[in-house]
Amino acid sequence: MLVLGIADGQTSGACVVGDGRILSAVNEERMARQKQARGFPWKSIDEALRLAGASPKDVDVAAVSDRWMMLREEVDGWPGWFEARAEGRDGVKDFFFRMASMFGGIAPFLPGVRNAYYLLRMPSFAHRRKRIGEILRDKWNIQVAPRFVHHHYGHAASAYYTSGFDEALVVTMDGGGDRDCSHVYSARDGLLQKLSSSSSYDSLGNYYAYVTALCGYKAKRHEGKITGLAARGEPIYVDLFESMIGFSNGKLVNRGRVLFNKALATIEARLPKGWKHADLAASIQLVSERVACALVEHWQRETGHHNVALAGGLFANVRINECILRVKGVKNVSVHPGMSDEGLAVGAALAVYQDDARKAGKPYEAKLLPHACLGTEIKDADAESVLRAAGLEFTKPKNTAAHVAQLLHEGHVVARASGAMEYGPRALGNRTIMYRPDDHSVNDWLNTLLRRTEFMPFAPASTYESAADLYIDPNGALETARFMTITLHCKPIMRKRCEGVVHVDGTARPQLVRREDNPGFYDIITEYEKLSGLPAIINTSFNIHEEPIVRTAKDAVRAFLDSKLDYLVLGPFVAVGPVGSAETRACWKAQKEREPVSVGANG
Repeated sequence: MLVLGIADGQTSGACVVGDGRILSAVNEERMARQKQARGFPWKSIDEALRLAGASPKDVDVAAVSDRWMMLREEVDGWPGWFEARAEGRDGVKDFFFRMASMFGGIAPFLPGVRNAYYLLRMPSFAHRRKRIGEILRDKWNIQVAPRFVHHHYGHAASAYYTSGFDEALVVTMDGGGDRDCSHVYSARDGLLQKLSSSSSYDSLGNYYAYVTALCGYKAKRHEGKITGLAARGEPIYVDLFESMIGFSNGKLVNRGRVLFNKALATIEARLPKGWKHADLAASIQLVSERVACALVEHWQRETGHHNVALAGGLFANVRINECILRVKGVKNVSVHPGMSDEGLAVGAALAVYQDDARKAGKPYEAKLLPHACLGTEIKDADAESVLRAAGLEFTKPKNTAAHVAQLLHEGHVVARASGAMEYGPRALGNRTIMYRPDDHSVNDWLNTLLRRTEFMPFAPASTYESAADLYIDPNGALETARFMTITLHCKPIMRKRCEGVVHVDGTARPQLVRREDNPGFYDIITEYEKLSGLPAIINTSFNIHEEPIVRTAKDAVRAFLDSKLDYLVLGPFVAVGPVGSAETRACWKAQKEREPVSVGANG
């Protein structure tokens, strides 16, 4: 049974699931080179089918997330809908989409107003359901009628069916989707039984987005900056946020009854003059940890489940995920690698497949997601062709891992674009920028070079086998840390010798790499440890500022030249950048001192 999964919402994409196994998964942003591309995923469907080696006639079922949404088919001749190309919508649509983009969901209304909104938009929802079926028939000759999956059921399916757990408590939380911001399920033997739901009006994710906007960042995109900033402040406004958002009787509660159109002014009016961004971040982070943990703890007691599977945008917050791991009664946590809306195509496809398999009497087999390299692959011939066209000097080392490890040991910044692109928001070695972990100043100068404003340190990639030596009590998080979805507290060896990857609170967001997942990346880590004695390397995503992670060889070379990095591993080749590491640091120092930058003869 072949299922085509489609998501045309907040972050659109497509996937192909064959007999319960994810064969391919890609998001439209990577195809269109527009961050958080949303709307109908024309290009992603083509790419997902190609990567799976499937033709449209092979599709047995088309699964679509969400149920309650309007179609965003085309704007200004461009397939799909993008924030930067949002002109031309009618006033009502523009208002709701603008509010959704800014504050995390189109339904944080008082219940009566919310229901009236959905009733008024019913014709638009019906049009989308009909039109998607027409598009699939007209463009791909896919004759099956699409099946629509609830937003949070899709999140839950993505979390549970890739966790490897037979039984689990499954929790979803985000800004909002299909009227809700959270679902709780008890999962056993492949069946998801819903226990609770919380309305979008009661969204914890929205409150986190409000703080993101108050601190001057883009809500629904830069929440990670707030997570990192939180460790630098004091949670002195906890009482304020606990009076606004909380947990009661198994559900989230919007105690402050704050609506998105008044939220920023309401919160700011209750803050003292001279309030600091870091203190506000620390406060919403602590409250978010408490509320999320209270929800999990309540339902863990009710169900007796010791395994917890998580998905939804709130669980992009890696500190919350570690706090949930430490909840009494929780033994194992799994966070789906595409935890935000980029995972909804996968969730919809898995939900439909498993529902049909259960009805057909097929026994359920719990499966752990083996890896996340489910996207476009860079072929050796393409890599060589693009390097030659760019005029870059390159070699083909006999032992690429040893060669790259030597470059890292010498203090060079090395980008790597090899093999299949990762699914989800994290670079996991195949679309990665690497550096040594012992430079305490790297978070400043490398982020400046990459034009990023980040408060989280870079993530360490270390071997799966070394977890117990580097991190305090990693048990229960070993599998999910393969996807860089949780923080762990660091042991002294990391705090003393790998300062560039340890946050001010003593945590790191590790990627635990198994050789069977990514042999090329694993070998670089082990070869580097042989040379340096250091058990990790820095792994940060390979992308241009405000662009998605690179996908193709052309994307990689363009980003490499734009970022002025030292070396590029492209497939089996290693290319030399026009600007060396000494110039890289000079660039940073000059910017810090507000002096003109001179990058050398070839810059």
